[in-house]
Amino acid sequence: MKRYKLLALLLVALAGITVWTADQAEECTSLVATGAGTVDGAPLLWKNRDNPNELSNKVVFVDDKPYSYLALVDGDPGNGRLAWASLNAAGFGLANTATDNLPPSEPSGNPSILMGDAVRTCATVDEFEQFLQHNFGRNRGTRSNFLAIDARGGAAIFETHAHGFKRLNAADAPERYLGNTNFSRSGTPDQGHGYLRFDREAILLKRAPAGQLSPDYILQTMSRDLGHPLLHHPERDQWRTFPPDTPVWLHTNYTIDRPSTASAVVIHNVKPGEDPSRATMWVILGEPLTSVAVPLWVAAGTPPSELWEGPEAALLKESERLKNLLRPLKSAERREYVDVTRLDNSAGTGWLPTTLAAERQNLAEAEQILKRKASVAELAAFEKLAASRTLALLRRTATVPAGTK
Repeated sequence: MKRYKLLALLLVALAGITVWTADQAEECTSLVATGAGTVDGAPLLWKNRDNPNELSNKVVFVDDKPYSYLALVDGDPGNGRLAWASLNAAGFGLANTATDNLPPSEPSGNPSILMGDAVRTCATVDEFEQFLQHNFGRNRGTRSNFLAIDARGGAAIFETHAHGFKRLNAADAPERYLGNTNFSRSGTPDQGHGYLRFDREAILLKRAPAGQLSPDYILQTMSRDLGHPLLHHPERDQWRTFPPDTPVWLHTNYTIDRPSTASAVVIHNVKPGEDPSRATMWVILGEPLTSVAVPLWVAAGTPPSELWEGPEAALLKESERLKNLLRPLKSAERREYVDVTRLDNSAGTGWLPTTLAAERQNLAEAEQILKRKASVAELAAFEKLAASRTLALLRRTATVPAGTK
């Protein structure tokens, strides 16, 4: 009997270690913004998902009560109960980043399980706070920064550990937004990770047009950034001056777009009083520099097959092909370097200008569809159009390697 008890305790301990490891691997760059910090008065949430252990991501629709939702999930098992970024039918959006400078949890809970439960049951940021208060304890705790927005204008970060949390409201920040990486403001200073990405994020936030944020700026500029706050990295507009036949290598382990970036999500909510079914979840499957964002709406139900069907989603598969061209060096340290001439160069053979233009088309057409109050059927049809033409574009991108590399 003692033997079986010891075995059971060992399995529990191993499960705790496994979950803790997954939690700490979720190193991401993110932000929340109130309507006062955005160009159109609607809250925004952004997450670049960094996870070297799971680069295969999908988006699924979960038909549930009280709220159905869209969820960014791991490619395997791809269960919406394990959500890494979500938007529900009430307009409640939720994401997380790991944090390493709060009290540890033993064993740590899996934040994706908590988020799957929360997005199914919460309609507002305040309700999420109540949810956290009812779900503390040794067996359910997690060490995460949770980012939440809602259709009533709420936007906050919850710096959370097993037995407590600190709520930071974006409305209390001078700019009305809060950037976030892998440390908590309420935690031990100078511990944790992501300080270089946080500093670079702060630089980019200050550069936002008119000091206000938009989905366009976050997707097109911030999610794909290869800048460094301490070292000189050539800016994007310089890449087009480089010859195509001479590689220009940048080290990207401490940049916002990095080798472990598996996807990006921007949740563009509605203004208070507007229909929450019009909240949009923009999704980039794969490393942002190698893919294109497509819009999704909870009201439209199951996303286009390009984002979820098969062992590996079709959009992700094409993104991975381009990633192998962008990062052709395969050993661990070398994989951290990108050749920016693949993205842009003086001969015009880089793919980034083309993929950015395709994304701008998706953004502009989605904006027009929402302005004319399109039906749910029209939203679903546009999702499919955007996904299919994006996949077609990626499939014909860089099919013949440029230069002599």
